[in-house]
Formats: sequence, C-alpha cells, structure tokens
Amino acid sequence: MLDLSVITITYYSEGQIERLIRSVQSGCRHISYEHILIDNGSTDNTPSLIASFGNTVIFLPSKTNLGFSAANQLGYKHSKGRFLLFLNPDMEVEEGSLDKLVAWMKSYPKVGIAGCQLVNPDGEFNQEAAPRRFPKLHEQFIILLKLQRFFPKALDRYFYKDLDFSKEQFVDTVRGSFMLMRREFIEGLGWPFDPRYFIWFEDVDICREAEKLGFLVAYTPQIRCKDAIGRSFAQRERSWKFNQYAKSLLCYLKKWEPIYVWCWGVLLYRPMAAVIGSKWVGKLKKIGNRS
Repeated sequence: MLDLSVITITYYSEGQIERLIRSVQSGCRHISYEHILIDNGSTDNTPSLIASFGNTVIFLPSKTNLGFSAANQLGYKHSKGRFLLFLNPDMEVEEGSLDKLVAWMKSYPKVGIAGCQLVNPDGEFNQEAAPRRFPKLHEQFIILLKLQRFFPKALDRYFYKDLDFSKEQFVDTVRGSFMLMRREFIEGLGWPFDPRYFIWFEDVDICREAEKLGFLVAYTPQIRCKDAIGRSFAQRERSWKFNQYAKSLLCYLKKWEPIYVWCWGVLLYRPMAAVIGSKWVGKLKKIGNRS
C-alpha cells in the first residue's frame, strides 16, 4: 500500500493546476504517493495541462460536473494510499511538507482527519481558512446578510477567536481545501464526503462523522500550505452560489439538527432568496418538504 493518495478536483483550473501538481511532487520527497486528479467537465486547457504530466499523475476526466463529493468518491475508489489528502487545485504545498504530515499522522492513531495551517499566497496566516466550530443556524444568517459589520463579535465562537492558531490542537472542523484522512476512517463510512452534498458543508459534515465514530479532528501548524481560496467559485454567479449554499446548509441541518432547527432554516431562507434575487425559492421549498 502507498503512503499517500492525493486527490484533487479541478474545474476550470488552468491557471493553478500546473503549480499545484509540481508542489505535490516537491512535497513528497521520501514517501510513496500517487496524485489522482478528477476534472469536472472543464472546457479550457485544464485537461490538457493535466494530461501533459503523463503517468506521473492519474487523470480521471469527467464530461459533466459531478460536484465535489461525487468526484472525490471517484478518486477514493481509485486510490491506494494508507492516508488520503483531499487538496484543492488552487493550493501550493511546501517542499517536504507532505512527508512531515504523513509521519505526524502515523504518530496520532486516534486522529481521523487533520488539517494544516493555511496561508495567503504572500505567506501570511489566512484567518478565513482557519478551523471553525460546528455551525449554528443564526451564525450562517449573520454571514449571508453580512451583519457582522454591525455585530463584530457575533461570530467569535464560530471562528474560534479564543484559539491560538500557532499551536497544535483538536478542533471541530478543518477546511476541505486541505484535509488529510485515515483510510480506515473512510472505509467505516464508505465515502470520504457524503454524496448528498454537491458543494459546501461536505467538509463540516465529514468532521461531524469523525466525531460520531470516535475519531479526532486535528489542526497542526507544523505544516503550512498556500491557499488562494475559491478561484473556481469566482467564476460562478451569485444566484448559483446562494442556491448551492442553501441546499447544502439545509441538508446539513436536516442530518444533524432536530426538526425545529431545520424547519426554521427553510422558513427563513425563502424570503432571503427573494431578497437576494435568487430564482430558487421553489427548490428550497422542495428541500423543506423532503425527509
């Protein structure tokens, strides 16, 4: 068995993917690894750039956009690593860092999921990509309505303002853009991310699954990775983002929260969809009616 399988989902990532692949190569100096890339139907130069690396990568192109969870499931089915790193295409790992992270993971058998310190392209700590606590419904509305500008401390709990991110610690969640998982943890579920999520909240969900199964979620600043954050998302329209966010949040609430919580989510998202100018009020209603 290989030490590590790196799985990357691409979608119109021609500006970042070559840099990512080369950084993974430099990040794995002393471990056995494979880099599996699944392209979600890009029509730019992303597929040809990946193909140019030949047999140094495993390329699994898709004609359609499978979404984040389903595409990662495809990568998982083809993987052979003891550990699996789910790594976004706009990331850049440091030289030898994946060697260190695999060694670190081997020394913590109770850890099912691990994340590293994510930094901006200029090397500064990225607070937006830091670990977060499990979300509460009211916190998500504050974010969507941008109310934190009026209530600056309202999200302190959610964003772990009480933690020192220069220290290693166990947390509720780490970001799905860089998420190392233990194979036996994934095998206990049958998937690395719940296939019900197309995009958004799949990383929070899997951290809840780890807690449920008795595994720990860890954050370690011993390894750093540059994170450009959401380059593919920047190409999407606001209404599409809102629709996907709403569907995934409501899916998360229905799975993990009591009925009175997710019912409030449905009731509140309908007027929000109208205010934001979304065309998805009917779809939100359908979500609320499903059990």
